Amino acid sequence: MQDTAEVVRRELPYLRRYARALTGDQAAGDAMVHDALTALTRAAAPPQLDRLELFRALHRAAREDPGSAGPRDPEAVIALRLDRLAPERRQALLLSALERFDAEQIAFVLDLPAADDALALIDQARADMRAQEATRVLIIEDEPVIALDIASHIEQVGHRVVGIAATAAEAMALAEREQPGLVLADIQLGDGSSGIDAANAILSSLHVPIVFVTAFPERLLTGQRPEPTFVVTKPFVVDTLSVAISQALITRQRLGRRAA
Repeated sequence: MQDTAEVVRRELPYLRRYARALTGDQAAGDAMVHDALTALTRAAAPPQLDRLELFRALHRAAREDPGSAGPRDPEAVIALRLDRLAPERRQALLLSALERFDAEQIAFVLDLPAADDALALIDQARADMRAQEATRVLIIEDEPVIALDIASHIEQVGHRVVGIAATAAEAMALAEREQPGLVLADIQLGDGSSGIDAANAILSSLHVPIVFVTAFPERLLTGQRPEPTFVVTKPFVVDTLSVAISQALITRQRLGRRAA
């Protein structure tokens, strides 16, 4: 078994990525990770940690009273915690597509009776994806081959690409004109501009989910500054990108209903 501190250091960015995708929010996701690690350090008999135990601890911490201000009724606390999570079928799908866990591992993480239960949840989540309403997508990517590959995939799953931008300036102009329902952005663009800067500028005038596709996800998952909620590793697996897009759109709908 590997050294606990080393396991935590290695997996921490990916715990943040998963928790942010579950909650649809950087602050809420990072708080979930903090709660899980705090619970582990306070445990009377801490488990010998590996990747699976860390992800399991994340889910268990979400079901426990953090001891913070707010409702003291245990059921009310748990309800508030679970309200910020995606449904269990979405948890299983994200564990599969984003973190590449198999069915047996997902059952362990989610405390399910068997691997078949995890597979059933994933099937339900994929049915949700197929029924999802299509949206208009802006792509920010300076590599033409990659941009066309992403565009082709997006069209195949039913969404419409309204533009491809190779620079931050092009992205901002396209977003203002086309009003996309989702943005897919690379981080480093060919002219030296930043996909993050473009995304921040777009978000200043347009409430739209943004999925970042990057070869260096760890740089966007430090928890030390405002960072993306949805991050996909490049080179990406098509299914991973599809699930990230679907989760971003579902989160936008869920948070919109909560704000209404």
